[in-house]
Amino acid sequence: METYRLETPNGGLVVKLSVDGAEFWLSIESADDASLNVQPLGGNSVRMILTVKNPEEIFNQAIKAGASEVFPVGENHRWKLGRLVDPFGLHWKIGHPV
Repeated sequence: METYRLETPNGGLVVKLSVDGAEFWLSIESADDASLNVQPLGGNSVRMILTVKNPEEIFNQAIKAGASEVFPVGENHRWKLGRLVDPFGLHWKIGHPV
């Protein structure tokens, strides 16, 4: 179920979904987004937010498993959040609201 949606005028999209109480966020960047540096899969890229209580621990596990850091876990926009790229080229934000 979609519980939040934000569409930007330049084509960006952010949605929060809930499946049996498990919540996760997805976003599609617009073509003119300066941070767009991912190779599209099937014509699009997607960025996901994994909400966890211990973002530093999960972030570090992902790095040890082969992910690459985009930016470390820090606080911004009322979130404690870090961003990485998995070995398949998908961007993940790992964190939680503060």
